[in-house]
Amino acid sequence: MYTDVSPKKKFIITFNQWFDESLLKEESIQPIYYPSINKKNLEQFQNKFYKEFGEYPNYLSLLSYDLIGLIYYLSLNTELTDINKLFKKKNSFKGKIGIFDIKNNRINHRLNFYKIDQGKLKEIF
Repeated sequence: MYTDVSPKKKFIITFNQWFDESLLKEESIQPIYYPSINKKNLEQFQNKFYKEFGEYPNYLSLLSYDLIGLIYYLSLNTELTDINKLFKKKNSFKGKIGIFDIKNNRINHRLNFYKIDQGKLKEIF
């Protein structure tokens, strides 16, 4: 605990916490803000995966799921011989865990932003 900073005037911003339930209980770090994939879509994917395979997915399987979507998107929008052209111009692709922007041979993931305060999770945007 910092004695020279009022707990009411502190804000913690961190990287993706993947909805760690322990953050809801730890009041000393609240409010805490972090970017993450869409929680609702994550829960839907986990439930669908569990029904199909009888176990919960790891996060790599979630990313793989969107990779298949990206390949499908690319195949619908161009000839397979022209895929390199798609990565050079600006495109967007909506996957299960969010929106991906494609530009200049790079893929960037637009993340949601969340806040945990007073034991509750709130989506900011």
